[in-house]
Amino acid sequence: MIPDKSLKIAVGLSGGVDSSVAALLLKRAGYDVFALFMQNWHDTTGTLHGDCEWEEDRFIAEMVAKKLDIPFHFVDLSDIYRKRVVDYMFSEYEKGRTPNPDVLCNREVKFAAFLKAALDLGADFVATGHYCRKEKFKDDSGNIIYRILRGRDPGKDQSYFLCQLDQQQLSRALFPIGHLLKSEVRELAREAQLPSAEKKDSQGICFVGKVDLPLFLQQKLEPKEGDVVEIFREHYDSMPVKESLEEMASPLCYTPSQGKVIGSHQGAYYYTIGQRKGLNIGGHKEPLFIISIDIITNTIYVGEGESHPGLYRRALKILPAEVHWIRPDLALESSKELKCDIRIRYRQPLQKGRLICRREALYILFDKPQRGITPGQFAVWYAPDGEMLGSGVING
Repeated sequence: MIPDKSLKIAVGLSGGVDSSVAALLLKRAGYDVFALFMQNWHDTTGTLHGDCEWEEDRFIAEMVAKKLDIPFHFVDLSDIYRKRVVDYMFSEYEKGRTPNPDVLCNREVKFAAFLKAALDLGADFVATGHYCRKEKFKDDSGNIIYRILRGRDPGKDQSYFLCQLDQQQLSRALFPIGHLLKSEVRELAREAQLPSAEKKDSQGICFVGKVDLPLFLQQKLEPKEGDVVEIFREHYDSMPVKESLEEMASPLCYTPSQGKVIGSHQGAYYYTIGQRKGLNIGGHKEPLFIISIDIITNTIYVGEGESHPGLYRRALKILPAEVHWIRPDLALESSKELKCDIRIRYRQPLQKGRLICRREALYILFDKPQRGITPGQFAVWYAPDGEMLGSGVING
């Protein structure tokens, strides 16, 4: 927590149990707390009704604030959310990349536009219901350095979603429930009889909810029929072994002549590497997985089975402009390496590997081949003690 209880804290109250308990703990600790609910989305195109509807969320959030006897405020950030998150999503999918809107939402909205709105209302800090921990220390020059660490609950650790925050944003952030298990959070909510105690966790895109992705994307990306080409395992038998770092980090490229056309789709940009569902193609003993997407020719390449070699790679690449260090004081210099734990998607178990810094790119070389390395997603790296050090957008 923070030492000075006279400081004012805005809690991003979403209507869910996690932010509700964050507010509860701060209020019990004696801080000057107020609730701030943000609306970020109006359009229901592509959304599956009943999931994450903001009207219900606001109603529950207001009830929680009333229960805790704290002021309730509302802010509409939907224009900013559309420009900084949703438009970015459309742009990335159009390029054949798969973005992570939750990461962008935290960087561009929750700890930027929302933080500003909270400060304008007199807040000194913003607290959220993320399952992660924050620490600080002074370096040898007397500068305050902030650290983000994984949450105590290994099944709910949400540090990944905060991988693009910087030191300035962290200086104003609080994560009151990061030391708790989800089961403990639920129990605290029940004991306090909070209206959100039994509310299910939200799913899908941050503040949009669960969506039919192709239908959602059709708002800007029109359907366009193309081929689905199957690449058989025998194709890899005669391929040369990748030896250089650049070769290992580069995804395989295919042509239709290397496989067999087995079906069609309505737009390559509606799909992502490693995807299994949504192809609707039968006649195989094992499930089909997308192993490559060619936006230029509008072709999807698939392989049969989870062990298909097209799904796996040992390395990935991040361009210099897309490397972000939460701890700039620990940033790698060119030609340096760092052993660390890595995650290339939320909920993925941590993987062992090395960061290898070169002038042209930052490479991540894994100890074991990784399944479904996806351009556009974020790779995140951690120190052995659980501190999240930095992140970057996967280029290849």
